[in-house]
Amino acid sequence: MTVLEYVLIGFFIGVLTTAPVGPVNIMAIQHAVRSGFSHGVFVGLGAVVADTIFAAAAIFGVAAVTNFIEGQFRLIEVVGGALLIIFGIKIWNTHPHLEKNGNGREYSYLGDSMAAFFIAITNPGTILVFLFIFGALGNYRPESGDHFGALMMVGGVAAGATTWWIFVSAVVSHFKTRIDDRWLDRINHIAGVGLIVFGGLIYLDLVVNGISHATGFWNH
Repeated sequence: MTVLEYVLIGFFIGVLTTAPVGPVNIMAIQHAVRSGFSHGVFVGLGAVVADTIFAAAAIFGVAAVTNFIEGQFRLIEVVGGALLIIFGIKIWNTHPHLEKNGNGREYSYLGDSMAAFFIAITNPGTILVFLFIFGALGNYRPESGDHFGALMMVGGVAAGATTWWIFVSAVVSHFKTRIDDRWLDRINHIAGVGLIVFGGLIYLDLVVNGISHATGFWNH
């Protein structure tokens, strides 16, 4: 695969893992509603740093044990696909709540960004999601020793997550009078479907590869 393909896959993963509405999304949306576009983006950037650290740890961690788990890739893809589908269903059924009025306290951009970073970095579920995704990518993941390809995929994750925060902050600051809990539900529904589809594509790849291997076997 090319470097551009690694970046694009990472970009998609970055958007997909950032979009589900959790504490940081709520925090970013609230600040975008109250203080405008730039404040929402700064909150999101704190989470981007945490997600980039998790993504790097996950992809290099998977690469480090590639030889050990080489014979278990199909099992990892099966389990990873199932967990992504389950996570997608959970996100679909999550109903976040937005407090627009707040408590009257004002914080600095840097302070809010640091708060978002610590919220994100202390969430152990995030690293597990990245491990499941990168482990389930199979041939679409950089090979062991391809550190540049891995870095490009991590860079794609950071770019995708940053793009998400810019998009959300822009939309929220422009349509802030219309933002409500139903709007947040729609985001989670889209993100949930995305994760379910991603898991489904992993199974589709397994089926296609299985048919290819079977055809090759009978042709011999």
